[in-house]
Amino acid sequence: MSIRPAGTMLVSLHGELAPHPWRDPLVASSDAYSLFTARASAMGWLTEAAQNATGGLWGMNDAGQDPLPESSRPARVAWFQVSLTTPVPAGRPLPVQAFLSCADDVVARIGALRLEALQVLLPVQSLEAPTDTSSQGSAVMTLLQDAGWFADGDPHLRTRVRVTLDGGQDPSIRSAAPEMLRWMRELDQDVFSCDSLTVTDDVILEPTVIDELWLGPACHRVALRGTLAEWSLDALGWLAAFLADASARHGVGTPLMFTAARSREPDSLTG
Repeated sequence: MSIRPAGTMLVSLHGELAPHPWRDPLVASSDAYSLFTARASAMGWLTEAAQNATGGLWGMNDAGQDPLPESSRPARVAWFQVSLTTPVPAGRPLPVQAFLSCADDVVARIGALRLEALQVLLPVQSLEAPTDTSSQGSAVMTLLQDAGWFADGDPHLRTRVRVTLDGGQDPSIRSAAPEMLRWMRELDQDVFSCDSLTVTDDVILEPTVIDELWLGPACHRVALRGTLAEWSLDALGWLAAFLADASARHGVGTPLMFTAARSREPDSLTG
């Protein structure tokens, strides 16, 4: 059995962030890096930076609030990068929901966020591709169980979204797209209703990570349009993990860039 690499997760949040008036940005313990480290440690998600350390899901790499060039819109307000410390156990999804939950808590400490778009590097290569089509004992079964968290949500929060998955120089996401859509539509879940999954050159945000973390630069991309239970980092984390599992299940074995934004479609299409 081959050993799967652990991989890197990176999230870039775009929109507007109004700092809390009481916060002193010059205090080192309140910067994005320190806050993320403290929160991840408190929740049991952080693997300590020590030799032979055990426990946790990831080790801290870096974080910041440095903006991108003025031409990049919507503006980047914060970013966080971690390395998975062990390969994802068989039958478990990527811990994207925990990762984005931690980022959400940190940003809430810094200010009030109006999220317009986000980008997440998904280390799909860390997942074990299922050997059959059954969902029993698989990552998707875990995700379907976890989807109960969004049950009985306010229907007015349902939001039209557009999502892209970019494989960089690896074209496998494009060949996997038709079967991914068919498979997703067979599942009984109400977190994300996918209307279409098509090959596209549509760009929501240009990838900002170094090419060494995936197989960049951007080249092979598919687009999804549909309705998400709510426009939140919680729901987006679930969706990113779901699409990572769908990709691995259909033959993708390299990192993917997940990008999401609210759809510009008319309100009459909202669910």
